[in-house]
Amino acid sequence: MEKKPYLKVLSVCNIQLLVVVTAILQNLVQQASADFHSPLIKYLPGFQGPLPFRFTTGYVGVDESDDVQLFYYFVESQTNPRDDPLILWMTGGPGCSTITAFAYEFGPVYFEQVEYNGTLPTLILNPHTWTKAASIIFLDLPVGTGFSYAKTSSASQSSDPEACAQALQFLKKWFISHPQFLMNPFYVGGDSYAGVFVSVITQMISNANEAISDPDQSINLKGYLLGNPVTIPNETNFRYTFAHGMGIISDELYKSLRRNCELDDQKSSFDNAECLKDKEAFELCKSGLFTPQILEKNCVEPLRRSLSYGETTIVDKIRDYDSPKLGSSAFDCRNNGYPLSSYWSNDENVQKALHIRKGSIGTWIRCKDELLFEKVITDTRPYHANLSRKGYRSLIYSGDHDMVVPFQSTQAWIRDLNYSIIDDWRPWVVEDQYAGYTRTYSNKMTFATVKGAGHTAPEYKPAECYAMFERWLSNEPL
Repeated sequence: MEKKPYLKVLSVCNIQLLVVVTAILQNLVQQASADFHSPLIKYLPGFQGPLPFRFTTGYVGVDESDDVQLFYYFVESQTNPRDDPLILWMTGGPGCSTITAFAYEFGPVYFEQVEYNGTLPTLILNPHTWTKAASIIFLDLPVGTGFSYAKTSSASQSSDPEACAQALQFLKKWFISHPQFLMNPFYVGGDSYAGVFVSVITQMISNANEAISDPDQSINLKGYLLGNPVTIPNETNFRYTFAHGMGIISDELYKSLRRNCELDDQKSSFDNAECLKDKEAFELCKSGLFTPQILEKNCVEPLRRSLSYGETTIVDKIRDYDSPKLGSSAFDCRNNGYPLSSYWSNDENVQKALHIRKGSIGTWIRCKDELLFEKVITDTRPYHANLSRKGYRSLIYSGDHDMVVPFQSTQAWIRDLNYSIIDDWRPWVVEDQYAGYTRTYSNKMTFATVKGAGHTAPEYKPAECYAMFERWLSNEPL
């Protein structure tokens, strides 16, 4: 049977990755002395009392002359850090800090969701933190994200391959300073655009391990996990499928979109007049939705558009929400809670506690739009295929109400891998309730939907996602 076109590039990818790996390993030991790893942080501004978990932060210099300084938060497992798995986690964007995972998804603390009154936001313990089952490195990647910074203007420019190579260098140097974790089972994880990073970094680690003569010095790589991951070039096509299934667009519009925009083709056509007209109708139907979770209020920006809608305008059809502001309740709208991370992270005492280098960045921004970053890798299926063939485990999960990277697109690229099914589609249960649906494939890949969750699933369904994570990590069925 003829190979899929995307699999033909794999040998070229491996050659390129091995060249990068070889160059990186040559300078690791002499560069490690320039890194900074904080002492144990026992108190955090905004949290009452001493921290009930072991927490540190630090910078690791990568690239030539350590011109790129990657910042990380590290939380040791609250159960058995000596033996529990170690996770490297990155957030998407690209350009979103891992404070998103640390304080909104599955980290050890949450921001208390109350009205912001100008004082420092309060941190409270997360009862469903994944650090109950694993130690986690939360890495700000790529450079320019969160507290990660560059010393020179040229070093501030990055791309998918560069960021992934820098992450590998980060890991090698981090393990030099933390040798006690080298033998722990190791996984790479991320969500959204980090789906690109995770698969490539995992491949790079595998290649690096194969290049090391002493197995005791290799990373104990076991697999990777991804949430609503960006993976294939035509990802956005499945937003139309999702919208149709959710009753956002009519049968007639969906059929017209499929026909005029050639949605069933890998190379869809969006530049003809009929397709553009259908897309305009589609945008009208979805413009009032909060696409990361379509059931929640849309408070991202005021909806002050004047799109034609018969004799009226769309603002007559959709409530005009305000952007998050001082005094607004985070409970009223999810987006009102996100600025809490900015108020907290830009506080002088917080930065002192986190050992942030003064003057290294300007204003801290949770998700930075203006990032000097080039998206180069548009299809990561070759990496998934190769990693599965090598025997690495993978968990791919999807919040089933996410319209940004719909579960239909994830199912589509998994089907393209042509894995046989060993445990067919079935519900998985938490506290006697359906938490989603799952399917297990050969080559150790598990797919799961999270019922009612959005783009960053643990943020919406923390208890269910912890159960999913803990079961998978323990090699148990979901």
